[in-house]
Amino acid sequence: MSAFSLETLLEHARANDCSDVHITAAQAPTFRRLGKLFVGPYTGSSEEYRVLILSMLNELQREELRLGHDLDFSLQSTTGQRYRVNIYRQQNQLTAAIRVLRNDIPSLESLNLPAVFRQLCEQTRGLVLVTGPTGSGKSTTLAAMIDYINAHRRAHIITIEDPIEYIHSSKNSLVHQREVHRDVPSFADALRSAMREDPDVILVGEMRDFETVSAAVTAAETGHLVLSTLHTTGASQTLNRIVDVYPSHSQNMIRSQLSGVLRGVVTQALVPLADNSGRTVATEILIGTDAVLNLIREGKYHQLDTTMQSSSHVGMHTLAADLVNLLRQGLITRETAAATVSNEVELEQYLGYQRPTE
Repeated sequence: MSAFSLETLLEHARANDCSDVHITAAQAPTFRRLGKLFVGPYTGSSEEYRVLILSMLNELQREELRLGHDLDFSLQSTTGQRYRVNIYRQQNQLTAAIRVLRNDIPSLESLNLPAVFRQLCEQTRGLVLVTGPTGSGKSTTLAAMIDYINAHRRAHIITIEDPIEYIHSSKNSLVHQREVHRDVPSFADALRSAMREDPDVILVGEMRDFETVSAAVTAAETGHLVLSTLHTTGASQTLNRIVDVYPSHSQNMIRSQLSGVLRGVVTQALVPLADNSGRTVATEILIGTDAVLNLIREGKYHQLDTTMQSSSHVGMHTLAADLVNLLRQGLITRETAAATVSNEVELEQYLGYQRPTE
């Protein structure tokens, strides 16, 4: 098959339950389904792909591209479907990575997320972090959390995103969504402005730098519920990442601040089901109990795993424990669990295995 258009590629992605489309010069478009890449049934020339990519851009975006900048933006097709697009150059050729977005916002229940997520959504102040690698569903989880708050509270919710992925209609709450580079210059600028906009809940799409981290923590300290993400793969790594963006002389201060505002850290991974019919989410959950906050204040992050292992009664668990739970239900394979977990020794301990001695 050779004839194609942007709409054709996007419709093919949706029809085949793909999460991403990659358009690259001189290569057939590549699709990601259930975490794996495959080449689609379309061929074209480098010039056709260049024209196709440029067709997604307005004049201002084309000028940014001419200046050598990468582009991040949301796109709505003629059929009303939404996509997140990143355009960049490789080997001096235009390339596009397109994330397929759902128009409907999934519920916490439909995502198979633990009940403790609802408890985190019901917090009235503090900091809640959803972490995980790229493609682990963080944006979808945050959208479900915002939707839960929107349905169950009378609150003013401000989201700061780059770009906006899910569109929220006001339900019991008032929802305002701001897009970085379109509605506001940066995450940090939006957070500073939010303090004068009477918010109850603030979603920060990503805490990328010192300014954003500092502003988010300050917002949480001043009586707001702040939800955000980091590209980290565990509670300990998440806290280290936050502390490390501060200069060394300020790290005791941020540990003290975190010990006052942290309500929870969720790490998630999307893992393939054993029958290859789809993927499910595995989570690690740290709750800001007094014991956890004391460890954070003292910088004893290495002890957090032990605390999570012994605190299932308050909704905490490690990623290894959740993977073993999925494994025992027959939902995933042992190979998947071993490939996902960062601490395979803990996984083996849960399963009753012992490493062979050397």
